Amino acid sequence: MESSEDDDDFPTHEWITPQSSINSIYQSHTEKGIRKVCSELLELKDAVENLSGNMQSKYLAFLRLSEEVIEMEQELMELQKHVSAQGILVQDLMSGVCRELEVWNKCNSEEPDSEEELTEINRLLHNDLEDPKITFLDTIDVLLAEHKVEEALLAIITEESNSPELHDLEGNPSADGSSYRLAFLKKKEMLVDQIVRIAEQPYICTAELRKAVSGLAKLGKSSLALKLMLNAYDSRLQKNIEAFLPSCSIYSETYTAILSQLVFSTISVATKESTLIVGDMSTYMNRIVQWAEDEIESFVHLVKENSPSPETAAALRSASVCSQASLSHCSLLESQGLKFSKLIMVLLHPYIDEVLDMNFRRARRRIIDLTRNENVALMSSQLDSLLSVTTPSNIIFSSIGKKFMSIVEDILDKLTPMVVLHFGRTILSKLLQLFDKYVELLIKALPGPSEDDNLIEQRESEDYRAETDAEQLGLLGTAYTVALELLPMAVSKIITPQIENKEVGGGSSESISIVAVSSVEYKDWRRQLQHSLEKLRDHFCRQYVLTFIYSREGKARLDARMYLEGKGDDLFWDSDPLPSLPFQALFARLQQLASVAGDVLLGKEKIQKILLSRLTETVVMWLSEEQEFWDVFKDDSAQLQPLGLQQLILDMHFIVEIAVCGGYSSRNVHQLVSAVITRAIGAFSAKGIDPQSALPEDEWFVDAAKTAISKLMLGTSESEMSEPDEHMVVNSEISDSDESLSSPSIIESVDSFASANMGETDSPVYFTDPEA
Repeated sequence: MESSEDDDDFPTHEWITPQSSINSIYQSHTEKGIRKVCSELLELKDAVENLSGNMQSKYLAFLRLSEEVIEMEQELMELQKHVSAQGILVQDLMSGVCRELEVWNKCNSEEPDSEEELTEINRLLHNDLEDPKITFLDTIDVLLAEHKVEEALLAIITEESNSPELHDLEGNPSADGSSYRLAFLKKKEMLVDQIVRIAEQPYICTAELRKAVSGLAKLGKSSLALKLMLNAYDSRLQKNIEAFLPSCSIYSETYTAILSQLVFSTISVATKESTLIVGDMSTYMNRIVQWAEDEIESFVHLVKENSPSPETAAALRSASVCSQASLSHCSLLESQGLKFSKLIMVLLHPYIDEVLDMNFRRARRRIIDLTRNENVALMSSQLDSLLSVTTPSNIIFSSIGKKFMSIVEDILDKLTPMVVLHFGRTILSKLLQLFDKYVELLIKALPGPSEDDNLIEQRESEDYRAETDAEQLGLLGTAYTVALELLPMAVSKIITPQIENKEVGGGSSESISIVAVSSVEYKDWRRQLQHSLEKLRDHFCRQYVLTFIYSREGKARLDARMYLEGKGDDLFWDSDPLPSLPFQALFARLQQLASVAGDVLLGKEKIQKILLSRLTETVVMWLSEEQEFWDVFKDDSAQLQPLGLQQLILDMHFIVEIAVCGGYSSRNVHQLVSAVITRAIGAFSAKGIDPQSALPEDEWFVDAAKTAISKLMLGTSESEMSEPDEHMVVNSEISDSDESLSSPSIIESVDSFASANMGETDSPVYFTDPEA
């Protein structure tokens, strides 16, 4: 009442809901929810009760069935006793009849033959009742009907061994015989059919299968037992493979090892089981081998079907693992008389060959992109000690070398010993192709004409080019390190164990006969790497010398006209003769390059000497082969003087002393210089100049060249403290090495420039016309 009065005390508004209305609304919703939950609980209770009732009724029905089965068994036992009693009764009845017949016969005193008939009747009656053969056949029928295979098998084997009538059953089963023999054969076939049905069950366990096929073998059905055994193992193998195949995409690199384990372990177990059951396998070995070969062919087909894309690293690894695992399993099977190594390699060879080829193609594409800015980065610190970077300008080319080795190691790391064993030659050949592609990449990064067609290519835009001496030397140093150290070291890790295994006679005889790489072949591969490296070195030397010899306008600085009439701006002939200005410039240029090489190629003195020696040889080589240079001396208008010949010979001795002073002298330089001097003497002699009277002794030229070098070196050191003398300073055009070759005359001169491959520094070099 108070609440109603309170409500009356306050004015009501349409937009205000009274508390009583709110209570009534929410109370009604709550009651509805409770009622709904209660009804659902009641329904759930009824369902649980029904389920409990059904379970209880089914359990009671099961108990009733069990009791009925027990009662049925008791009734069967009673029936069996009753049948036995009836048999005894019939036997007693027959005995009584026989006795009555005997008494009747005596009483009637009939003729003698009636007694014989009675005896025959008695024999027949007793035989029908007590014949063990009929009893045995009935027993077999009962055992087969009750599926007591083991007891039936034992009974048939025992009867066959004890009965003389059945002794030759196995040797001549189709021979005519008694009705018992034919009945026995029929029962035996029934038992065989029942055992076959047991062995063909899809989910039969190993013990039951072994028991079944062993029974067939005891019955003389060894061929059928072997067939059922192999079919059963094949069925199990297929089920295991089908269960694993969905996981192949997850284990893309190792799925082949699991498949190999499944297949070859099944072959091994099936062979062992067959040997235990059949015994002597000489008759059935061909069938086992044929079955195993079919399984191996199916295995290889599955490997190819589920392989990743052939050009991926996962495909290479899976193929390598497949070869390794399969051949390892094959070696284990050899102890069982099964040799499948050749078969597995014949089947896998095309697949592995394709995967190797596709992966190396992918590697070549990666090498082509090495100079792209986004692809260049410093690799593992393991290579930093070998690919040392001493100047910032060489970081990029050192990184390219590391990237190249990273590409190579990505492939080599995926290979297994068995793949190296069988595909060693192919791997070395493809690695050589990769290095050739790497060399082509570095040649394109150098300025100058191409190695192949001697034409300046219309190059694609590249992010990095070796323009300065330091960059070019860094590029060469990196290439030398890769070719002579890193790449052989990486390859030797996988090749050397195979070579040593062959030399000591390790491994199976079949494996030794197919070792792919010998020590001689490995050394030859390393020599081919050096030949590829020489292409890069010779290209560098050629473009470097051509840049020195020719100005940007295409004019040759080594002009034979300066030797005519013994005078010219380039000649210095007084009490202290000096080489001509171009050869002074060459000396300064080589000194400068040697200084840069000492910084860039720190610790690689051998490479420094090889490069400087090649550069020296290349200058003399150009001089000996440049026909325009020698045509000047043949010109009828040319006036030759002894002083010009002396200057030319002094220049040649000066080149030799440059090499001797720098510590990179070689027999090639001496031979080339001797050839140039001989040719010069011949050219001047043709003009009427007597070399005997015009030339001093050879020792004079050697001493003059040594004195000139000492003077130039002293002048160079003094020039560091003062302004240099104009004769000691190389013209800015001559020392400019940053400009690329662009003059047509330079390109034409390449045709007459030696392009033959050079050997070691102490070996002779033969030059031929590149157009020949």
